Amino acid sequence: MALALGVSLGTGGVLILLSFTPKTPRKRVSPGASRLRRLLDEAGQSRLPVSAFLTAVVLSAGVTFFLVYALTRAAPIAACLAIFASLGPWAALRWQGRRRRAQLAQVWPDVVDHLRSAIRSGLSLPEGLVQLSHSGPEPLRAPFAEFARDWRAGQPMATALAKLKDRLADPVGDRIILALQITRELGGSDLGRLLNTLSEVLRDAAKTRSELEARQSWTVNAAKLAVAAPWLVVLLLGTQPAAAEAYRGAQGMLVLGAGLVVSLVCYRIMLRIGALPQEGRVLA
Repeated sequence: MALALGVSLGTGGVLILLSFTPKTPRKRVSPGASRLRRLLDEAGQSRLPVSAFLTAVVLSAGVTFFLVYALTRAAPIAACLAIFASLGPWAALRWQGRRRRAQLAQVWPDVVDHLRSAIRSGLSLPEGLVQLSHSGPEPLRAPFAEFARDWRAGQPMATALAKLKDRLADPVGDRIILALQITRELGGSDLGRLLNTLSEVLRDAAKTRSELEARQSWTVNAAKLAVAAPWLVVLLLGTQPAAAEAYRGAQGMLVLGAGLVVSLVCYRIMLRIGALPQEGRVLA
């Protein structure tokens, strides 16, 4: 308990010091330049710096190591569980990305319908996009509101659409923005028909994917349970002095290392087998 309290007080002190540090303006990194930056954008965490996420990974591993070591007094067990804890922020980030992608898949057809209605009523393409900032679906109003500010500030349409595509950070949004860019640059009178067809395709794709995800969710849950159960048993055994002493030896470390490798490899294989193909970003 004394070690745990010391770690908590030290972490709190560091966070207090960081709160008084003056913030420097962060340059926006292109999603294609950094995989982590792209994952943060797709998870809806566009304002979260990459350094803050990496700090969370390190803190998760460090706090878990000290807590488990204080409980078991076995450094090998604490190190293995710290590795799993460091993967927690990555898993949470990917979960947020999947949840946001599924949420947006339900509202994209409504966005296309709103845009098609605005164009048929005589509004220009920029005015139709601006209208989505207050009449479109709630999850997407903020990106379109920022597009409205860029457009009213006098930015070129191509630049404003490129920034909108980065803020949306979604494969379907990329396809819609690319279609609008091509239509605006090359001209054409079939934009309404294109949007109507796109709306039908998006609705069918969202319905099919939701059914497939519901069927394969048991595979993902089974993989997580199969990986977590043995390590929970190891943690409980580590609270016994005799078992902890055995794991501190060379043979115990070898067993833990082999178990760690097998757990990670089998988890990745099971996820790969049960994973659904993800839509790729267009020019991202």
